[in-house]
Amino acid sequence: MNLINKKVTHKRYGMGSIVKQNDSVIEIHFATENKKFVFPDVFGEHLKLHDESAANSLGKTLQKIENKRRQEEWEKEEATKRERENLQLRMEHKKLMKNHKLHSESQMAFWCDQEEQETSFSEWKVFSGVIKSGNNKGKPNKPIRLYQNSACLLTAIDPGMPEKGRRILGVYMVNENFIGKLCEDGYIPAHSEYRLQLTEQESDQMLFWKYYVNEKYPEKMTWNSGKYRYFDNLWMAQILSDIVSLKSDPTERELAQQFFEHFCKMNQINDQELPKPNGSLMRI
Repeated sequence: MNLINKKVTHKRYGMGSIVKQNDSVIEIHFATENKKFVFPDVFGEHLKLHDESAANSLGKTLQKIENKRRQEEWEKEEATKRERENLQLRMEHKKLMKNHKLHSESQMAFWCDQEEQETSFSEWKVFSGVIKSGNNKGKPNKPIRLYQNSACLLTAIDPGMPEKGRRILGVYMVNENFIGKLCEDGYIPAHSEYRLQLTEQESDQMLFWKYYVNEKYPEKMTWNSGKYRYFDNLWMAQILSDIVSLKSDPTERELAQQFFEHFCKMNQINDQELPKPNGSLMRI
């Protein structure tokens, strides 16, 4: 907007004429002297344009500037708010880390449908499902037992197969910063390094019920309802140990071995004294 030679009135200096203008400074000739002002900030409260058309155009420009300023202030306030919230979460995380005690059953086995069998490995996360009844119906389940020592076991059963044929598809440690108690969306992300997907041939040799057992009904193999179930830390160690044995490729075997050792360390398990699997399939 070109305002050169436009007439103005200043609250203190009276009437004048604009003689110079750029993006940040405007110079006005008054009766006795020239004065420079910050442009366009000086307009509005201190300086008025006589030209009505120019004043309207300038008013729109000033409004845009004010809107931008308010937007920037709002974004700054939101950033400060997020930082406060993140700080609070970090404090809670630190407190939980300090006070955490290992639970003997802090591993999770998931029943993956066909779609999840693909997305779980492409996105390396799994959804815990939603609450079916009560005041929190429809909200995501909170995997409250899951912690840095936890792993997620992905399982599936082929159509028409009996439950005892449930296969293990893969396994991953939870993300290194994951705490189930703080999980609001129900998604459980994988660790950046410790994650394994089995081939179809390997999966056929890794049957879930070889390791898992309901001690109340040791010979009964039923999943019933629910998307997941917690299970014993030792059973997960047995599964990881057997996966190591399955791997023929040296690189994959080394990764599986590192996974196994990390898991045992996190769960205070002596890998040299690991008992043999004794799930329902082993008791028939």
